[in-house]
Amino acid sequence: RPPRSTPLYSSAASDVYKRQTFDIVSKFDPSEVDNAIQNLKREIVQRYDFKNSNSEIEFERELIIIKTDDDYKLTQLQEMLKVQITKRGIDVKALDMGKVEMSAGQAVRQTITMMQGINKGISKEIIKIIKESKIKVQVSIQGDELRVSGKKRDDLQQTITLLKTQNLDLPLQFINFRD
Repeated sequence: RPPRSTPLYSSAASDVYKRQTFDIVSKFDPSEVDNAIQNLKREIVQRYDFKNSNSEIEFERELIIIKTDDDYKLTQLQEMLKVQITKRGIDVKALDMGKVEMSAGQAVRQTITMMQGINKGISKEIIKIIKESKIKVQVSIQGDELRVSGKKRDDLQQTITLLKTQNLDLPLQFINFRD
């Protein structure tokens, strides 16, 4: 009996069973945050309402520390920070505004945490939203990110659209879209 010249399963048939995937993450580029902080420092020096004030802002890893003279200037610095962060392509939802601490006199201090990664609570909430939508995809938790897989590209795109319409307390990015 001669050997079979065509494979038992053609590649076209096996493509139907391939799973397509993408990852849901919540990340930011620390260098972009640092650039935003540097721009903010230059803006503080140039603004008239901050002349002769003791206002400073520091960035270390995932913490932004603001120290200033009073609540009014703190509010101004927060707004300026949000503008600079947004200009650098980072969602403002990544900022976790900490409690305002009073220092000597009217001076105030605030620590802002840059949130990165998807915690278990939000992961479960995202999975629940996807399952309730009845879209035919599977979601798995992989550390601080989620992997979504499905047979059809349309299902994955529908999942992305669904999550973009949700009001989650975390900025989400959709990466590694693979066929």
